[in-house]
Amino acid sequence: MNLIIIDYQLSNLFSVKHACEHIGVKAKISSDEKDLEKADAAILPGVGAFGDAMKNLNKLGLVKVINKFIKSGKPFMGICLGMQLLFSESEEFGRHKGLNIIKGKVKKFSLKNRGIKVPQIGWNHIYPIPEDNNWQNSPFKNISFREFMYFVHSYYVDPVDKKNILSLTEYEGVEYCSSILHKNIFATQFHPEKSGLEGIKIYKNWINSIII
Repeated sequence: MNLIIIDYQLSNLFSVKHACEHIGVKAKISSDEKDLEKADAAILPGVGAFGDAMKNLNKLGLVKVINKFIKSGKPFMGICLGMQLLFSESEEFGRHKGLNIIKGKVKKFSLKNRGIKVPQIGWNHIYPIPEDNNWQNSPFKNISFREFMYFVHSYYVDPVDKKNILSLTEYEGVEYCSSILHKNIFATQFHPEKSGLEGIKIYKNWINSIII
């Protein structure tokens, strides 16, 4: 399988690559649009500011390529900022347009309560939505409800279509979407590669689900 980790100069590239190698999958780090066009699957990681990320993606000519890749139906995974970039827009340091693949906004944790610590850094639970979920038919297969995962973020996604939500997390009284599953897209706000054995299991489940 030809797996590409997209490099747009704001990513936790090597920890993601190491996680893939840990489960026996070779992944190539690349910012070359030709590599992405030839890929069987792709991962969009990310750490940093939304506006800077979109600027880099545009500069590298990757916006149209990523959109085309996802529309082709090939498996695509987003991590942290990589998940946020899939949405329509972000309010981080102004208003910035995203890839607009999933309708919704990226919002900041409310500062009305001055006791809230932002960013959220550390371990927190993920749990399924109560109405309906595809937990056991997703990369979360055999992951316990309310399992701890590692988060580092000040902003969270708010999808228009709540059916895209795979898991929720609560932080300082704010319940938000911590992962999505939409057609060929799987994305998490947390970092599976930093979430111990259970996080590595998520990578393994995702890879197993896309290997024919």
